[in-house]
Amino acid sequence: MELILTLASGLAWTLVYVEAIRVGFRDRTYAMPVAALALNLAWEATYAANDIRGGLSPQGVVNVVWCAADLVVVHTYLRYGRAELPAFVTRPLFAAWSVLVFAAGFAVQLLFLAHFGAHDASRYAAFLQNLLMSGLFLGLYAARRGPRGQSLLIAVAKWLGTLAPTVLFGVMEGSGFVLGLGVLCSVFDLVYIGLLVWGKRSGPVARLEA
Repeated sequence: MELILTLASGLAWTLVYVEAIRVGFRDRTYAMPVAALALNLAWEATYAANDIRGGLSPQGVVNVVWCAADLVVVHTYLRYGRAELPAFVTRPLFAAWSVLVFAAGFAVQLLFLAHFGAHDASRYAAFLQNLLMSGLFLGLYAARRGPRGQSLLIAVAKWLGTLAPTVLFGVMEGSGFVLGLGVLCSVFDLVYIGLLVWGKRSGPVARLEA
């Protein structure tokens, strides 16, 4: 069951990244909120490196795949992200901001690792940043006044990709902390899915007026 849930999560999140890449190039934007993107890239790079040093596990292989996909999503952010910002944000300012955000993502992962150790840090950081991402996706929809750079597949795959490890770590392994965060993620993810469905049915005029 553990292997099935791990692979299910890996497949679902891989779909998130593949769809984020496709939608990002299609809409000429980035399909993942940048703060969450920075934390995700840092998490995947950190724990992929740990797994490679210790011998690749199924989760380690998944982390390597995610990290590679995340780098392409980062490319869409660097290529199109400045257009999402006010005119006073020059190219040098955008570059400096981007370096700060991604460096902070790695710093956060290293702080978790130093304080909790690899086993707990990987789980606590993953679920906390996942919850942050769930909230930021709602903010992204509001900021863009609709689903540009987003898709229902991303939303559903993210929900399922988080639900699988919630069952694994929160239910089967009995971590109340992980279970609580996983439930909160599901609540926000389902709200986001509902928002995308509502927006699709309401049409572009209703989305702009909302």
